[in-house]
Amino acid sequence: VQLQASGGGLVQAGGSLRLSCAASGRTFSTYVIGWFRQAPGKEREFVSAISRSGDNIYNADSMKGRFTISRDNAKNTAHLQMSSLKPEDTAVYFCAASSGGYSYLANRYPYWGQGTQVTVSS
Repeated sequence: VQLQASGGGLVQAGGSLRLSCAASGRTFSTYVIGWFRQAPGKEREFVSAISRSGDNIYNADSMKGRFTISRDNAKNTAHLQMSSLKPEDTAVYFCAASSGGYSYLANRYPYWGQGTQVTVSS
């Protein structure tokens, strides 16, 4: 599966952004989709993941209540709706796919998109 993330940009603190992850191929529904982020000088960090059907969602504690992951298997897309953004949310955001089970570990996801930059100004 090939993934392409989009929707990043510059937003003021308190604002919102909606990231999209578009996937190629017919097997999108067989993958767990995860979102990760990486700020300069920091390790890649788990943000959220969604099960194949979309019935189960996993969020990092620091994003709970602010970020919402979703997917549309008919359109081969996943989204990350981000609200109440903070300057510390500034990072490159990546979507990733795994044919295995859910994980918060980046190395459990073999397939990655190219990343989209999110910058939150104070």
